[in-house]
Amino acid sequence: MAGKRGKSMRMTRRQLVSMSAGAAVLPLLGCGTRADAQENFRVRRTEAQWRERLTPAEFRVLRQEATERPYSSPLNDEHRRGVFTCAGCGNRLFSSITTFESGTGWPSLYRPIDDGAVGTRTDRTLGMRRTEVHCADCGGHLGHVFNDGPRPTGLRYCMNGVAMDFRPA
Repeated sequence: MAGKRGKSMRMTRRQLVSMSAGAAVLPLLGCGTRADAQENFRVRRTEAQWRERLTPAEFRVLRQEATERPYSSPLNDEHRRGVFTCAGCGNRLFSSITTFESGTGWPSLYRPIDDGAVGTRTDRTLGMRRTEVHCADCGGHLGHVFNDGPRPTGLRYCMNGVAMDFRPA
């Protein structure tokens, strides 16, 4: 298979499954809403306020739990030192020193910036059981975490780039 830059690359089963899952949601259709969880987060806004504050793509991912197309985020190629923040509320989520190339088409990181940066819950959509990751401050959907990442954590936080902003150091 030819890579993004014309290089030959082999695809692992994990990458193929991950890409297939992404292809299933290419239209950026949401899986649900976070409205029921609004009261549990420090940053709270009405749906109208979120729509006014976010771009349509950010709203679909952060508030309706959609998934962006693989390889569509400029954050896949972000290699500067800095911090990834929530595009919805500005919460600091990940340090750039924890990024790694997973080959899945989404920004991948192996550890949040601190223990209180993100939250998780079980996601049973699309006939799968996964661990969904959300911003601890506003509840915005960021992506999912898997147990196939690099050392030292062994975790792969597979994040939607549109759900995050990057602030260079």
